[in-house]
Amino acid sequence: MEPEDVEPGDAVHPGHPVTVNRYRKIARINHWITATCLILLAISGLALFHPSLFFMTGLFGGGQNTRAIHPWIGVVLFFSFAGLFFQFWRANMPTRTDAVWLSRAGDLLAGHEERMPEVGKYNAGQKFIFWSMTVLILALIASGLLIWDQYFTYLTTIPQNRVLVLIHSLAAVVIICVWIIHVYAAFWVRGTLRAMVQGSVTGGWAWRHHRRWLRELVTGHKVSP
Repeated sequence: MEPEDVEPGDAVHPGHPVTVNRYRKIARINHWITATCLILLAISGLALFHPSLFFMTGLFGGGQNTRAIHPWIGVVLFFSFAGLFFQFWRANMPTRTDAVWLSRAGDLLAGHEERMPEVGKYNAGQKFIFWSMTVLILALIASGLLIWDQYFTYLTTIPQNRVLVLIHSLAAVVIICVWIIHVYAAFWVRGTLRAMVQGSVTGGWAWRHHRRWLRELVTGHKVSP
């Protein structure tokens, strides 16, 4: 399936400078709820993970409160990310261009952006973040529910519970790493953070980083990758 790069609300506004609508308000609110949940889960999860980090439970009113609140934040994260998934999954479908983009990632890191292929609304790196988050959040919610002693302890044996705790912990470590990459990239590519704060980017930013997406917005026709 080919990605649908132009999403509802995307539009070009002529002017000085040209601005391009990239994210609707509902998508931005949805994103920041998800981000807040991830941060709170990372802090509370790490606080419960190792005694040296237990002091962070003070942010939630102590160890018992942290243990009680953590899974509920996870439930909110699941439904919040589900909202993002159903808004963005079509534009994140892989294309042949993604393989070319990945093969030239070294050029991007070296500052030779002119060697990169034209991409749609999301490049291969952003798609990697999206699908990684999708898989990891599913792993976290599935394992998290099964080790939620207050409600679901009867569903698993002690050996199964230990395996699930390991899976949950590993998925948590990986998703924290993916989140760090996501945040770093948002600051590294100037103008990116504005898209998720204000909802728009400059025409120059769109032309430089997501040219095929901009072409489709301007022409109203799908541009082949």
